[in-house]
Amino acid sequence: MASVDTGGGGEVKKGKPKKLNLRVDFTPMVDMNMLLITFFMFCTTLSKPQAMDLVLPTNDKNIEEQDQNKVPDDKVITVLLGEKDKVYYYFGKPNYEDYTSLKQTDYSAEGLRKMLLERNASAVSKMRELRKQKMNKQVSEEQFKEESKKIRNDKNGQIVIIKPTEGASYANLVDVLDEMQICSVGKYAIVDVTDGDLFLIQNLETKGAFGQGRQ
Repeated sequence: MASVDTGGGGEVKKGKPKKLNLRVDFTPMVDMNMLLITFFMFCTTLSKPQAMDLVLPTNDKNIEEQDQNKVPDDKVITVLLGEKDKVYYYFGKPNYEDYTSLKQTDYSAEGLRKMLLERNASAVSKMRELRKQKMNKQVSEEQFKEESKKIRNDKNGQIVIIKPTEGASYANLVDVLDEMQICSVGKYAIVDVTDGDLFLIQNLETKGAFGQGRQ
């Protein structure tokens, strides 16, 4: 607490201001700081970090080529993360001749999520039914984890390839990874963007003029 000492009741000359001695007691502040430190240490202990399984690309090019040959085009979705929170996608192999093959959307529920839910409708329906069984205690926690893993990694499920550009932010990548969990996509990978992908973006933004200029 603060206290003011006016210097006692001695005689003060006329016109001369009184001297004030200010003393601040920091003892209550020390107690408050200790309480705050204890509070934050306690909260940090309670908040456990959550891990997310990421499917990273393999270094074996032969395996990648074999997998691409086995997977039908309608099961592969390539998502390009652009600058200024823009997101693009195309299905199967890229079509450099038709700029409309690349679609632009956003990170809203009516954008990227809606597309993923429609494309992965079978897995989403199975996961919804499995969650109901868990809520009704028809399956245990271990059974739920095993069955959900099977549903997400079904061979007929969608495969999403995520390619961030240099203009994409870390928040954009986090948003896309969240959508993988929400839309029950178990097979996805984060890979480097290619020159062909950048060509598709520029060609779409110029409505095909960029591609015609390079011919």
